[in-house]
Order: sequence, then structure tokens, then C-alpha cells
Amino acid sequence: MRDIAVTPLKAVIIPVTVLTQNCTLVWCTATMKAAVVDPGGDLPRIAAAIAQAGVTVEKILLTHGHIDHAGAARPLADQLGVAIEGPHEADRYWLERLDETGRQWGLDGTPFEPDRWLVERDTVTIGDLVLDVYETPGHSAGSVIFHHPPSRFALVGDVLFQGSVGRSDLPGGDHRQLIATIVTKLWPLGSETAFIPGHGQPSTFAHERATNSFVSDAALAA
Repeated sequence: MRDIAVTPLKAVIIPVTVLTQNCTLVWCTATMKAAVVDPGGDLPRIAAAIAQAGVTVEKILLTHGHIDHAGAARPLADQLGVAIEGPHEADRYWLERLDETGRQWGLDGTPFEPDRWLVERDTVTIGDLVLDVYETPGHSAGSVIFHHPPSRFALVGDVLFQGSVGRSDLPGGDHRQLIATIVTKLWPLGSETAFIPGHGQPSTFAHERATNSFVSDAALAA
């Protein structure tokens, strides 16, 4: 686990599934209330991280509906007695097929409908924290990201990675839309914003604008 401290928010990355997906435990340091973001699997590992942090989980947040991000959301929600918020309803296709896609990838998946679909300009709360929701299609039709302006921090799912961008060859994906999403939704949040992606290492928008071969300023100007 990699620990990222951003007052008044703290986040711990919990790699889960054979796809090494970044499930993230995020909490409000003032209240110690937390959310589990994208619990794709490995529930014992997630439970251990919750216990180690000493937080109370009050909800599950989903950036999108792919199996490695959402496969264990329903079992975890039932186990903790909490609601699931997100993604956008355009990812209903994936959430209804989690058992099917799970078999394809050798993962457990439980289909479900979240307690709350999310749309642009919604907010989600974690304790005293208020995170803004942005619709960010391209990787999947219903992808969303979560942004906490005071901490200059974002959870971006598989929209953007350190040095790369999300795949767009699955149903609902669109590469041109993905690039447009990054430029029009992520970059305006500020170059100083640090982000946790769905896979790989955290980064900043400034670093990606300078070095990412897909969406750097130089690449897009070429």
C-alpha cells in the first residue's frame, strides 16, 4: 500500500485483483469517515486497510463499471452496510454484466444497481469533505472522476495514467472523446492537481502535460 497524505484528506492505495487495480481508501482527517473507491476485489485486503487506518467507511464510490473497479462493490456494500454512489448511468451496461465479464477475466463479479447514479455537477461527501463530480467519458461511457479542490486532489479512474491514457477499445469507449475529456475536464482543474489513477503510480496534471506522449501539450500541438 502507498500512503498519500493531503490535509484535510488522506488516501491509501490498495492494489487489488490480478489486474493490480488501485482501489483507494479516502478519508476525512477531521471526522475519520471514509469511502472505498473502486473495490474491484480482494475484500480481505480492503478490510485490513480499513482496520489499519482506523476509519469508519460510510460509502463506496465508483469511477466506472469495469470488473476490476466494481466487481466487489455489492458484496463490500452489503458487508459494511453502506450505499454505493456512481458511476454515471451510461455504465449500467457494465454493472449488469459483472458476473459475465468476471468469468472472462477470472474474477468474481456481482451485478448491481448503485444507490445513486452520478452526473456532472453532483457532489459526493466523505465526512466533512465535499468532492466535485465530473462526467469523463471515453474509457467507458459512464466514467466519472472525483475532485477535491481544497486539497488539489483527484481520483480519475482509468481516464488518465502516469505516462498513458485509458484504453478505449471496449464497448462504450471512444479514443477521441477520451482525449477531449482529459483536455476539457481534467486540465482546467489545475496543473498542480495530484491524482490517483486506476492503475499505476500517482502523478500530477503538470507532469502529464509535460511528459505524457498521448496528451502532453507538445503531443496535442503536433
